[in-house]
Amino acid sequence: MPKEYRTISEIAGPLMVVEKIEGVKYGELVEIEIPSGEKRRGRVLEVEVGKALVQIFEGSSELDVNQTKVRFLGKGIELAVSQDMLGRVFSGLGEPIDRGPRIIPEDRLDISGSPINPYARDYPIDFIQTGISAIDGMNSLVRGQKLPIFSGSGLPHAAIAAQIARQSRVLKAEEEFAVVFGAMGVTFEEANYFISDFRKTGAIERSVVFINLADDPAVERISTPRMALTAAEYLAFTLDMHVLVILTDMTNYCEALREISAARMEVPGRRGYPGYMYTDLATIYERAGRIKGKKGSITSFPILSMPEDDITHPIPDLTGYITEGQIFLSRELHRKGIYPPIDVLPSLSRLKDLGIGIVKETGEVRTREDHPDVLNQLYAAYARGKEARELAVILGEAALTDIDKKFLGFADQFEQRFVAQGDHENRTIEQTLDIGWDLLTMLPEGELKRIRPEYIEKYLKPLKKSKEGA
Repeated sequence: MPKEYRTISEIAGPLMVVEKIEGVKYGELVEIEIPSGEKRRGRVLEVEVGKALVQIFEGSSELDVNQTKVRFLGKGIELAVSQDMLGRVFSGLGEPIDRGPRIIPEDRLDISGSPINPYARDYPIDFIQTGISAIDGMNSLVRGQKLPIFSGSGLPHAAIAAQIARQSRVLKAEEEFAVVFGAMGVTFEEANYFISDFRKTGAIERSVVFINLADDPAVERISTPRMALTAAEYLAFTLDMHVLVILTDMTNYCEALREISAARMEVPGRRGYPGYMYTDLATIYERAGRIKGKKGSITSFPILSMPEDDITHPIPDLTGYITEGQIFLSRELHRKGIYPPIDVLPSLSRLKDLGIGIVKETGEVRTREDHPDVLNQLYAAYARGKEARELAVILGEAALTDIDKKFLGFADQFEQRFVAQGDHENRTIEQTLDIGWDLLTMLPEGELKRIRPEYIEKYLKPLKKSKEGA
């Protein structure tokens, strides 16, 4: 039986100081019994000689300094894991909230996890199809990658997150694919939207969902992404599944981190966030990847809303250092009514070349042979079209050359036909590339300098002939 203490000396917000303790360790799980008999949980944040600082998960209301009992359980926070987790919805602390039975665990895993040894890491490869052209065609997601979405307040990142969770798959049909979805600090309406969408479309059958609501204690928000990643590690490295982890919204997680730091009276860093936030975020992001000798993999898709659309804010700034690229959502495209409002020019997937086209050494086709060339040409043409648009605003469209007008028309059509698609429209990579080729017929062949002649002969000329014949 764990030893019982009644030596609380101080309670401040979600924190509690317990004195005259023995053998207590950092990260240990704590059981707190209030005078009414109700039991709450906490975690040891700091240990000094004879004293422990405890973080309370369910809040500190009704706690009595003299009558509250504290028991240190000698273990960290654990998640009961099993293949039966698929299709279930849990709270941010791993409790079932879908009225289903409790999970009969095949194992219990500490949610702190272990970082993947860099020597044991395998290189991220293999294309993941999300069904969204602006991602698949221009900033491809690769299995084992960390690719965040940088959004802003009021932009439809929740709808995009649900669409990615619904549609994503590895192209090799024989491989098992699962989605772990962790929502932090979301409203009841958002939580209901995610759950009902997954159930309506059948995506729930291959998903594990963790929901932390906005009115749940901030300290629970700290555990939610770690719960999600622990479930993902079990599915990936024990059950050999390919797992996509979607975490939304990491900004709410960082706000909770700042709140706990302030309650601990720590010296604040930039904009009041704790100085260790970079390290803390790295312990979450770096749990994604592939391990040599293991069939499964974890691919991470964190979503964060940039306060005031400021990319220099500490949260997107630090996230950009740790992850392998970013997908930007544009307020300008959103105002035009374009969904998803993904701005492909500042977006970047640093590992996209590993998952697209053909592998020269083996001849293996990852997506389609023409994908790299089409990507580069679409990017260059869209960039030139946006420059022409800016020039037209300053000088008027009459000042543009004929070729500039063609690129301007291309930019408009690129946004309307390639970037824009329905929120339930699931495009294959072939459909995405075919739309790209169709758009390139708007430009003179001499301007397509980034595409090899054999691909122009194979894809562009037959398309032009069929258009002329029609």
